[in-house]
Amino acid sequence: MRLDPDLLRRTWQPSDWRDHGSVLRRILPQLAGALIDSRSESFGYRDDIGLSFARGNWQEWPREQAAAVREFLHAFWAHSLVTAGPVGHISLTLALCVEASGELSPWLGVWEALEHPMADRNLAEAVDTWDYDLLADELPWSTWYDKDEKLAVLTTWLTRHAPARLRTHNAPDDLLQRLRLIGLTGPARWHDPHWPGYSY
Repeated sequence: MRLDPDLLRRTWQPSDWRDHGSVLRRILPQLAGALIDSRSESFGYRDDIGLSFARGNWQEWPREQAAAVREFLHAFWAHSLVTAGPVGHISLTLALCVEASGELSPWLGVWEALEHPMADRNLAEAVDTWDYDLLADELPWSTWYDKDEKLAVLTTWLTRHAPARLRTHNAPDDLLQRLRLIGLTGPARWHDPHWPGYSY
């Protein structure tokens, strides 16, 4: 039996189910479909859905079920990287994969290894989406744990990997400047003449 979109959201979203994993397994086929449909109500909640996966402890499910979730997450991430979508879609998808798996580096590794124009375009859009939070030393999505570690991994990866790739993509100079500032810390960032709030 299919749930209407609002009921689907109200099923995966609560944090107080006695057995969250069982609830999640019951709705997983429909939820997976909603995640890839930009018209669905759940599409814009992918970061929260990642937290729902984590609450469901899917990695402790029976082996075949856990393998199916893992395969879906990897396929969904690879597909999203080479697909155009609404503004913020790649950020939400990354947050889903990170929070569901508890890891950040492997997903960034897939992005780094993928040579595709849309992956580059999505990288430029992600930097443009994340820069406000990253310049304030904040992770651009909500997380349950290891916030500082995830922030450090994301910042290091962006500042080492993204500049050359974005130049090849002909990213605007102001985006590259913001990315450079993200790589600076303390007074070096705040007193840089290219800082948006800098005053001479």
